[in-house]
Amino acid sequence: MTKFIGIIPARYGSTRFPAKPLANLAGKTIIRRVYENVKDLLDEVIVATDDQRIYDEVKSFSGNVIMTSPDHQSGTDRCYEAFKKSLSDSDVIINIQGDEPFIHSSQIESLKRCFDDSATDIATLVKPFAKSDGWEKLSNPNSPKVILNKNSEAVYFSRSVIPFIRNYPQAEWLDHFTFYKHIGIYAYRADVLEKITRLPQSPLEIAESLEQLRWIDNGLTIKAGITNIETIGIDTPEDLENAIQFYLQNNK
Repeated sequence: MTKFIGIIPARYGSTRFPAKPLANLAGKTIIRRVYENVKDLLDEVIVATDDQRIYDEVKSFSGNVIMTSPDHQSGTDRCYEAFKKSLSDSDVIINIQGDEPFIHSSQIESLKRCFDDSATDIATLVKPFAKSDGWEKLSNPNSPKVILNKNSEAVYFSRSVIPFIRNYPQAEWLDHFTFYKHIGIYAYRADVLEKITRLPQSPLEIAESLEQLRWIDNGLTIKAGITNIETIGIDTPEDLENAIQFYLQNNK
């Protein structure tokens, strides 16, 4: 039986929102909200941080936390260090974003089901664009798109709109094809996570500034779980205010 561990990378420093993990979201810190939201969905959950203040906060609510190097360039690298230090025997590591306190249980379950397929090296989530989203949202380069094959495996990720729909104006493309938005949460088999931390950047990754293209370039299979739930990330203080309102509206 596959064993899953969730690792939540949490840095104190952030250009747009310093000390974000410790910000108050309706009576609890953001990092606590994330941790408590997923802890019963997985076999283990660990926060991976480089800051003593975050470490102390997680300890204060009896959470599992590991100190990691401040020099990591990505959350993937921080996840791998935490996994090795944890001495966990889990088969799959889920990298859970530390600024998405409302990740839904169905999204975690969708990721886990991807590993029912032995060919899966990495799993991620995608969400269909709605017809009502229109061209503006579809063409937003900050919402990466992904092409899936018939096995729900990622063929390519791009900040451009892919595929190109011939014979129709762009305003009608959503009427003629199901486009998928990439939701940036990943799960990795343990041996694959070790492998990808050693891979050099690839030309495609550098061109699009999308790390997952490095993995495709190196022949790894990325399986996609499909969700219809929009994730709510917190990147700025303004996002936090919106998240507080969302929480209050849904927890009356």
